[in-house]
Amino acid sequence: MARRAKFHYNQETLSFEKIELTFFALVKKVAVYLFTSLCGGFIAFLIFILFLESPQEKQLKKENIHMQAQYDLLQEQMNELQSLLTDLQQRDDNLYRVIFQADPILSEVRHRQMGNDQRYQALQNMSNSKIMVDITKQMDDLKRQTYIQFKSYDELIMLAKQNEQKLLCIPAIQPIYNKDLTRVASGYGMRIDPIYRTRKMHQGMDFTAPIGTEIFATGNGIVKEAGWRQGYGKCVKINHGFGYETLYAHMHKITARVGQSVKRGDVIGEVGNTGKSTGPHLHYEVHFKGTPVNPQNYYFLDLSPEEYDIMLQLSQNAGQVFD
Repeated sequence: MARRAKFHYNQETLSFEKIELTFFALVKKVAVYLFTSLCGGFIAFLIFILFLESPQEKQLKKENIHMQAQYDLLQEQMNELQSLLTDLQQRDDNLYRVIFQADPILSEVRHRQMGNDQRYQALQNMSNSKIMVDITKQMDDLKRQTYIQFKSYDELIMLAKQNEQKLLCIPAIQPIYNKDLTRVASGYGMRIDPIYRTRKMHQGMDFTAPIGTEIFATGNGIVKEAGWRQGYGKCVKINHGFGYETLYAHMHKITARVGQSVKRGDVIGEVGNTGKSTGPHLHYEVHFKGTPVNPQNYYFLDLSPEEYDIMLQLSQNAGQVFD
């Protein structure tokens, strides 16, 4: 098919003249056409890659969202495990090891790195490497802490077997029936004196109870003192051996006698309001090697872990005492 000729109107000659297309003009026209096409294609490509997702990208984005959700869930579970493990470690160091006079486990021992640097380096080459490295490090730390805790319990079991007689003598229960924990009035520490209204050291725990409530020996031992003592009123002191003694004060009635052997749970008297007391209650002290210590550490046979936590909170009462 022949190329159609093009004309233009010449206003001077008042006639149509044929347009002759030179080679240079043809090349220029082709170049402009190609440049315009390339610019249009490039702009379309940019729009595609910036605003439109390929099926592969959509699938990858969906997988990343799913992986992030799984990571968040795993992170929450590991945080819960760490919280539980930390609670076990605190009980181990502050309660069980105190009972057996064993040294607490240092934090750097529980959290020491286990030499997995090469494994962490290998994870850097994986997709989502930061997530993988973080999870792996936390898991390694949890595994080490769990291993150390198991070894600690093995040590405590061995100490318990070696100290079976000692366990029978160590104060380990509350001195009155207080399963619902409603009878704790004030704990060990600096408290306000009810008479002089000044802060002083309270060397025991006060348990409120009606006059006549039974008082129990908190461990096996020999009654060392049973009678009246200035400030304490009627009181009983028991020597449990192994450096432990307990004192029960402001009693209404004493049923134990000096030199008597008692076992844990035996009734040694009744709650009263004698001596320097502002209301019926039992003042209870635990002494180790002649020094008063916090009785809250010596109820491990009487309370569940949940009840023990409540007891710790109640014993922090910093208000006025009864004696």
